[in-house]
Amino acid sequence: MKRLMIVDDSLIIRRRIKRAHGLEDFSVVGTAADGEQAVSLARQTNPDLITIDLTMPNMDGIEAIPILASICPNARILVVSALADKATAIKALSRGAHGFLCKPFTDQELHSALTELASD
Repeated sequence: MKRLMIVDDSLIIRRRIKRAHGLEDFSVVGTAADGEQAVSLARQTNPDLITIDLTMPNMDGIEAIPILASICPNARILVVSALADKATAIKALSRGAHGFLCKPFTDQELHSALTELASD
């Protein structure tokens, strides 16, 4: 079972990802509302997969991604964001993310993205 950490400033999105259908192969080891909480939580839980938003208070996803990648070098990072422009996606990927999923998303899209990253 793959260990999943969810990072988003929206409680609604964190719950949406946590409760998405088709994610029975994933165990949610924690949720965080910003990059600072994510860094602390990653040190404690060592997740296999991380979903992260880009726009958050305190520390945004762009800043948190390289830190998370260094703390958990084997973790696969999926950006889940409403910022869908190519430049933003390329920046996130260049900083250590492994995939990008645009909001809004379906359970199937989330499942496909996480399953693909988990099998890489």
